[in-house]
Amino acid sequence: MLTIDVSGPIRNRPAHLASRFLLGAARYNRSRVRLAALVLSLPLGLALLGADQPQDPLRQAQTALQSGDVGAAIRFYREFLKTYPDAAEIRSNLGAALVQDGQFAAAVTEYNTALQQLPNNRRIRMNLALAYYKLGQLPEAEKHLELLYRSQPLDVKPALLLADCLLETNRPAKAVEVLTPLHAEFPDDHAIVYVLGMALMKDNRIPEAQTLLDGILRDGESAEAAFLLGQSELLRNDLAAAAGHLKHAVELDPKMPWVHSLYGQALKSAGELDEAAVQFNEELKVNPYDFTANTEIAVLLLQDGKPDQAMSHLTMALRVRPHDPGALYQRASIHLAQGVTEQARQELEQLIRDYPNFSEAHAALARVYYKLQRTADGDREAAEARRVREAAQKQLDEKRNSPTGKNPI
Repeated sequence: MLTIDVSGPIRNRPAHLASRFLLGAARYNRSRVRLAALVLSLPLGLALLGADQPQDPLRQAQTALQSGDVGAAIRFYREFLKTYPDAAEIRSNLGAALVQDGQFAAAVTEYNTALQQLPNNRRIRMNLALAYYKLGQLPEAEKHLELLYRSQPLDVKPALLLADCLLETNRPAKAVEVLTPLHAEFPDDHAIVYVLGMALMKDNRIPEAQTLLDGILRDGESAEAAFLLGQSELLRNDLAAAAGHLKHAVELDPKMPWVHSLYGQALKSAGELDEAAVQFNEELKVNPYDFTANTEIAVLLLQDGKPDQAMSHLTMALRVRPHDPGALYQRASIHLAQGVTEQARQELEQLIRDYPNFSEAHAALARVYYKLQRTADGDREAAEARRVREAAQKQLDEKRNSPTGKNPI
């Protein structure tokens, strides 16, 4: 069984090479941040148990793992833990086997129990965060990654995965804060440069992102460079240039996180909806919980008259960003398409309470009220939708006409 110590750098290698090994890449780790989740966690030494304790189930578990029989290993670990429920190290090994078997929810339970017994064990906490990550429960993963990061800010593995979570939940400024000191310590690590560059662009700090991109370009052609170039052109609204760079990034590394999703956005903006849908689906093969890919596919499925399938994708997106107003609006729209009008009404009413300047939500609520024969309420919400749109347009015009104003990207 492959064993990797996630609590520190791989022996006889610098920390940034250890991170590349963890992220599973051959060259500059291909910036495969999400492949950090392949670290399944990692059996802690059986020698920690006393010599007088029965070893047979543990030896059988190890033998089963070595032969690839994960199910048998799980049974043997559980048999041992019936007699020794406080053996936290072995419970962590059970969690590792469960992850390897794809039972992430069960692994979370075991890791949480082990962590209660060994609350300062970084390895168990990291593996718990990875299990939450694989389940798409990014807020829970982030909580544990934040603890790991705060105690050791220059530990590459939890810092990169934390930054990934922050980007997925649309907090690029916090991701920049996490990665900037890491980049100062490991300036040649392309995984760090790639994620930091994306965070800077999403935070609209284009000159700083360009500096990082220039550094990658000096090292020659790479998927990371093509991706960041594509993102930069997309921000400039040069759709043809963006699509060209992103297509090249896909060709160089089709399993790189985010690349299919961003390529899909470029294609959709250019009106190539079928090709965009292909890219969004390809992204979900890499990361089933990608927020953008799931929400975009949900929109396309709803337009095709497939609300049930659309809801499946939106549910995945809401696991990542449970309070995102756009996703919540889509959920209400799907419920309306499914004929669950009362549910849609409740969701839209809550949405405009939380986001009173969300004009589309006001307009959708007006349609719901009209459908429910509540004409006065419908008229009120329709008027509010117009008021919010006009106020937003006025603000935009004032910004554009200001001598110091800039057109939004």
